[in-house]
Amino acid sequence: MDHFLYRDGELYAEDVAVAEIAAEVGTPFYCYSTATLTRHFRLFDEALGDMPHLVCYAMKAASNQAILRTLAGLGAGMDVVSGGEYARAKAAGVPGDKIVFSGVGKTREEMRLALEGGIRQFNVESEPEMEALSEVATSLGVTAPITVRVNPDVDAKTHAKIATGKSENKFGIPISRARAVYAHAAALPGIEVIGIDVHIGSQLTELQPFRDAYRKVAELTETLRADGHEITRLDLGGGLGIPYTRSNEAPPLPTDYGAMIREELGHLGCEIEIEPGRLVAGNAGILVCRVIYVKSGEGREFLILDGAMNDLIRPAMYDAHHDIVPVLEPEPGADQRPFDIVGPVCESGDTFAKARMMPPLSEGELVAFRSAGAYGAVMSSEYNTRPLVPEVLVHGHQFAVIRPRPTFDEMINRDTIPEWL
Repeated sequence: MDHFLYRDGELYAEDVAVAEIAAEVGTPFYCYSTATLTRHFRLFDEALGDMPHLVCYAMKAASNQAILRTLAGLGAGMDVVSGGEYARAKAAGVPGDKIVFSGVGKTREEMRLALEGGIRQFNVESEPEMEALSEVATSLGVTAPITVRVNPDVDAKTHAKIATGKSENKFGIPISRARAVYAHAAALPGIEVIGIDVHIGSQLTELQPFRDAYRKVAELTETLRADGHEITRLDLGGGLGIPYTRSNEAPPLPTDYGAMIREELGHLGCEIEIEPGRLVAGNAGILVCRVIYVKSGEGREFLILDGAMNDLIRPAMYDAHHDIVPVLEPEPGADQRPFDIVGPVCESGDTFAKARMMPPLSEGELVAFRSAGAYGAVMSSEYNTRPLVPEVLVHGHQFAVIRPRPTFDEMINRDTIPEWL
């Protein structure tokens, strides 16, 4: 469910007409719903019920500080994967003891930043990383709490580019080597082992891969405890999918996910961490664009938009589907015909949809890409010297620009000309 609905013939974001935002901000722009962010976070929090837990939002999905502050105010922790994300979370007011540091390539500088600023835990992904963290923590005279990310070799049955739990993926250590790695960790100075971390991928639309992975984690927990390790926390990652189409996708509900966690891991008495990103932010955002031209080609028609692949890379990178709807609601039973929906970037890859059935649209009309809140604005770029698009947050009857569109001068003036030129 989201809060982008037609009302009186036009699309609204909560209680604000999308066309009103477009008139003030210009297009293209991202628009987020506070009510949807709130609802989806609470679904996860309530799904874990009375189990000791912390929902750590995976901020790589959408990291604007206004979004982070909204979620932090609901009690969310943050899952970060870079020093920049750590600094962004702290700037949004998130305390260090609610920040989990994930990622396969943490640098010593990032480790130092987090240890000095406060951290809940590091999710360590390799022995070299663990040894580097030991050196940094020892040099600062502190102890770094860690989980070790284990790779359970479970097929998440998702897109190859967002699968992370198979043996050939770069993430974590093989679960078969876990006992040796934990023994190594226990012997290192400046390291405190507190738990286990696992994350098998993103946009999962069934529970069985999670169940398979969590059963392996439960068995490993018992084994490590028998070896003398105090395993008190299980970080289960994220990855629950969202319905990108309104017709044929039905991912599991957070309530079903929480019940499965309780079934597989509840007997261990561990604190549970989950790191949802896409399900919290995905359906909480839309990308609004304007039709520049309607063009007839050889046997096909094109809708050419002012938004492009640099604004929303998912279709070009992942062949991802987004429902695209007119901002003005079509009449019931309105005729539809196939359009290729494309942007203005000079690449054939700048295509959002092919032969998509749409009602006839005219130059200047607005369309909205649904389910664009996750991995949209955060993955955008200034390719073709196209400005990053504004981000807007709606709260009831109010809206505010939470990232402005830069001017051409601001973009160009970031360049520095060498003296010899």
